[in-house]
Amino acid sequence: MNATMSLKKIDHFSVMLDQILSIITPQHGGTFIDCTFGAGGYSKAILKYPNTKVIAFDRDQSVKHFSKVLEKQYRDRFKFYTEKFSTLSSFIKKDISIKAIIFDLGFSLMQIKNLDRGFSFESKSPLDMRMGINKFSAHDVLNKLNQNQISTILKYFGDEKDHKKIAFRLAKLRKNKKILNTDDLVGIIKNVKKNKNFAKKNVATKSFQAIRIFVNNEISELIKGLIEATKLLNPGAILIVVSFHSLEDKIVKYFFRTYSEKSKNPSRYFPKVDKEDIRLFDCPIKKSINPSEKEILINRPSRSAKLRYGIRNNKKYFFPNELTEKFKNYLEIEEMGSHL
Repeated sequence: MNATMSLKKIDHFSVMLDQILSIITPQHGGTFIDCTFGAGGYSKAILKYPNTKVIAFDRDQSVKHFSKVLEKQYRDRFKFYTEKFSTLSSFIKKDISIKAIIFDLGFSLMQIKNLDRGFSFESKSPLDMRMGINKFSAHDVLNKLNQNQISTILKYFGDEKDHKKIAFRLAKLRKNKKILNTDDLVGIIKNVKKNKNFAKKNVATKSFQAIRIFVNNEISELIKGLIEATKLLNPGAILIVVSFHSLEDKIVKYFFRTYSEKSKNPSRYFPKVDKEDIRLFDCPIKKSINPSEKEILINRPSRSAKLRYGIRNNKKYFFPNELTEKFKNYLEIEEMGSHL
């Protein structure tokens, strides 16, 4: 889910499931879109109620065995697509009335536990980090991009303070030998940070997060996904997003704030300017909803989760240019991957 964490045997939990069910009220029926199916926790909980349907998406082919169980059990009430959520509108018919769309961002504990996928820094694994439907892997990033490009990725996607030193060390070492596995990468990071004290987090956490975000185009996927979801929602429908790291939440928070609040004048000293009303959502709760203490005790990774939601109003849909302009820098960084 959030930044790369310890490789332990952890049961799958759907984060803030009770809060989500209370918001979307599946007991009253309706069609729901689960954009990040995973092990199917949200979908299963919704389908337990009669008169509900779920259309689920996940880019990871390894979750198909979970989807097949639900397809068999619920037949015409459940449909699954192995696709990115940035392509939602290509698979949802325009005449379908959607009651709610749910995003649970980041990656799953199942992906961490699969050592061949390279998400964990606590095992010697191939440098992969692909969630599915990818054009390149972490191996490509670390062995083909130049030093400045790697430094930029670590800085902006991982908030890594030692981004220049890590990129320099990596570029120097790969002149003689390719960076082949997660152990190689962890060794480089530890060498840079050997004199620093990290009591709470593994020294590799931020770098692994940054590379994973870049490999999977997570920023552009999130922005496109929010836009696609907004296209599909009729008045009264709900959009829910659960994020796990600060960059995700920064985007989600900006999205709901910008498209739910009336534009304000930049200063009381400036002349009043009539701006176009770009509100697309009503947000009953302005702040994020966080997991309960009880849930955190049961599922510790949920502690960093933030839930935000909005209810679509009756304003006609338009392309939200403000969102793409605001995060243009991050989108341009991800474009570096188009040359790999």
